[in-house]
Amino acid sequence: MRLAAIQMVSGNDLSDNLVQARELLEQAKAKDAELVLLPENFAMFATPKLLEVATEEKSVETLQHFLAMQSKSLNMAIVGGTVPLLTQDSGDEDKGRRVRAASLFYDATGKCIARYDKIHLFDVLVDDAQGSYCESDNIEPGDNVVTVEWNGISVGMSVCYDLRFPELYKILMNKGADLLLVPAAFTQATGEAHWLSLLRSRAIETQCAVVGANQGGEHSAKRHTFGHSVIYDAWGRQLGICEQGPGVVIVDIDFEEQNKIRRQMPVLKHQRFSVSAKLDHLN
Repeated sequence: MRLAAIQMVSGNDLSDNLVQARELLEQAKAKDAELVLLPENFAMFATPKLLEVATEEKSVETLQHFLAMQSKSLNMAIVGGTVPLLTQDSGDEDKGRRVRAASLFYDATGKCIARYDKIHLFDVLVDDAQGSYCESDNIEPGDNVVTVEWNGISVGMSVCYDLRFPELYKILMNKGADLLLVPAAFTQATGEAHWLSLLRSRAIETQCAVVGANQGGEHSAKRHTFGHSVIYDAWGRQLGICEQGPGVVIVDIDFEEQNKIRRQMPVLKHQRFSVSAKLDHLN
């Protein structure tokens, strides 16, 4: 199966970002990609503008229409890293200031077959020009673990900061995931320290192929993302990488070989500890 990770350097102009995304999607199609992952915040990088975009999205569905049309016209599955969507409570004056960071999975017919809302939010201090990040000011956390059946495999969905919480991926593994998707916007500082190590660890621990699509470049004087979009196989081997700037990583994954790895080292059968989420409906 041919998989692709798209790396972008998204800005704060939605139209420009969609032009960049379309060009990269076309590059992936030209190399016969079957499933393409866009990075987190591919259409709008500025977190404070997400509510504005989500409000417009409620009425005109610009980004959802873009993803549906691209997947259908290019005849390939596309996962839109994250799209800001209003919550059910967004009409409430006190609760309507936040959005969900939704990762949307469109099949090759243009149908949205899965939605995952980012669970873990990036509220941290970082030793960079930005200094601090508080996603929870603008984003409401999701509360459902999501896998989706596609072309004979089970795909586990996640977003960016989720990567630091191996329990989520253990749950995805126990739910039968074969492939893990990680759209992201890892900062230069945190990415340089941990991005590749975390992705490779998740692949090895779960015996799943992992696709990491990151933002990769300078977005402003204060925001620089690490890039290094990459794809690992279930043995933790790096199959392809794009270090900086816009680009496409395309590799072939042999899921029969992955099943052989699992048969030879049946980690799923050997686990002695159960992993469950704190919220009952995540189990």
